[in-house]
Amino acid sequence: MTDVSKSPEKIAGMFDAIAGRYDLLNHLLSAGIDRRWRTRAIRSLHLTGRERVLDLCTGTGDLAIAAVRAQPPAARVVGVDFSGAMLRVGADKLRSAGLDARVTMVRGDAARIPAGDASVDAVTIGFGIRNVEHIDAAAAELYRVLKPGGRLAILEFAVPTLPVFRELYGWYVNRVLPQIGRALSRNDSAYAYLPASISAFASPDEFVKILRQAGFHAISPIPLMLGSVILYTARKG
Repeated sequence: MTDVSKSPEKIAGMFDAIAGRYDLLNHLLSAGIDRRWRTRAIRSLHLTGRERVLDLCTGTGDLAIAAVRAQPPAARVVGVDFSGAMLRVGADKLRSAGLDARVTMVRGDAARIPAGDASVDAVTIGFGIRNVEHIDAAAAELYRVLKPGGRLAILEFAVPTLPVFRELYGWYVNRVLPQIGRALSRNDSAYAYLPASISAFASPDEFVKILRQAGFHAISPIPLMLGSVILYTARKG
């Protein structure tokens, strides 16, 4: 059985080990559709060009980059992650794209976000909330750092409910994806952890309840890719 414990040290070490191949594998394993999901998430924020956005669990910064390339774009983005190697890859991408003046990468923990109370207009998370050890604490932190009326957009994998697609999805995620991931990343544990972490994560209804208990309202779980990905949107009252 795959270990799905989520101590910050374990998760950071796992992502440090695959940082160099992470972007390639993301785009390959999703057939490039992950870019559309990120665009959809940023669009849900209804940016006006003045917002300060926090991208939590930023990884190599793809969602942060999407936010400053949107039309209209975020005025400023801070990306937070606890994997130093992922942040270094992201910083290189930002410099190459000429975006390093608009996106700042910071090492930090989702359960103790390095930002002040009511200091950001929007928060995004792309496929990272399931890797957080204490999701309720992270939800409370999301609420704390958002300004009143601030928006939240979270992309996360889910186990689809449609019977036939659920079987195909299970075969791909549990059989095909780990083999490709291991071959390209040369890391056995990371791509065994991925399907196990998806199965272990809260259901959409359970995660909506966690967000509601943290204080969020207007919570909407939007299924994408036949329910294998959920875009959660919410607002702070």
